[in-house]
Amino acid sequence: MAALGLVPALILIIGLGLVATYTGYVLGQFKLRYPHVHSMADAGEILLGRFGRELLGTAQLVFLIFIMGSHILTFTVMMNTLTKHGTCSIVFGVVGLILSFVCTLPRTLKKVSWLSISYYPKTLYLLQATDTTMYTVTALVIYRYGGKDVSSPALGSTSPLVSKIAYGIAIPTIIIAGVINGHVACKYIYVRLFRNTDRMHKRNLVSIGSWILIGLVLWTLAWIIAEAIPVFNNLLSLITALFASWFTCKFARLCWTKQSNACKIDGMSGIFWLFLNWGRYTSSPRKIFLTVVNLIIVGIGGCLCGLGLYVSGKAIHDDPSNASFSCANNA
Repeated sequence: MAALGLVPALILIIGLGLVATYTGYVLGQFKLRYPHVHSMADAGEILLGRFGRELLGTAQLVFLIFIMGSHILTFTVMMNTLTKHGTCSIVFGVVGLILSFVCTLPRTLKKVSWLSISYYPKTLYLLQATDTTMYTVTALVIYRYGGKDVSSPALGSTSPLVSKIAYGIAIPTIIIAGVINGHVACKYIYVRLFRNTDRMHKRNLVSIGSWILIGLVLWTLAWIIAEAIPVFNNLLSLITALFASWFTCKFARLCWTKQSNACKIDGMSGIFWLFLNWGRYTSSPRKIFLTVVNLIIVGIGGCLCGLGLYVSGKAIHDDPSNASFSCANNA
């Protein structure tokens, strides 16, 4: 809203909410058609064979690691706000790293598996209705009271007391959302290592030790990326433009936990639909309409990817901290 204004932003939020609902539905249909799919790598193998497996699997893992890093960074900002910079930010980052790692130690997500896939469309519609409403209301309130010069994150525009209260309420979300992303990343590597073996569900030293090591390595890598890269926010935007425009974590979470988490538009869903309906694009007026819709979705994903890469790359190039970092390295 700060960039577009009230009416265009509302149209965009609600419109993308509707599109995200449809793309989430398509992902559910793809999962139902291929129940063995556990990650974007599996989906890539169905589409493009071994090359597709490696391409989408690697892309998903890199994307998840950066998202994990962003949650560590958000945790650090939250702790600095709550404690008025009570200690070094690196210390808070380490605390976030340890807390996230410990919460990732359980190998299963059985506590949420009751939200099964035989009810996916209903949960999808409920989630998207809630998400879109919250995005709309939140954007309206922040725009009304923060204006076009609102800080990012928006809590920076509030009073210290309100900011502390809000961050305090958000602590579970900041931690849990990061842990879910971390769990999906760990599970991808874990399944890749032990698929079709008897170690997958065993509780022995090799299985449990491997899971712990994978989690430790990934969370440490995410922490290093978040703390050591001076242009992390811009780099995260670039990674998001490159990967999130085509697929988001909703697909991986659907595969791992059999739950709906469709929250953003997913360009790959258009490709999935075209794959599922190969040879039937013009079989009926309805198919023709849906073919056009899904081609548009693929086009939207391509536009978001290309334009996002340009904007993020320019931001990285123009960022003063990037220049300082380069000078320090040269020195």
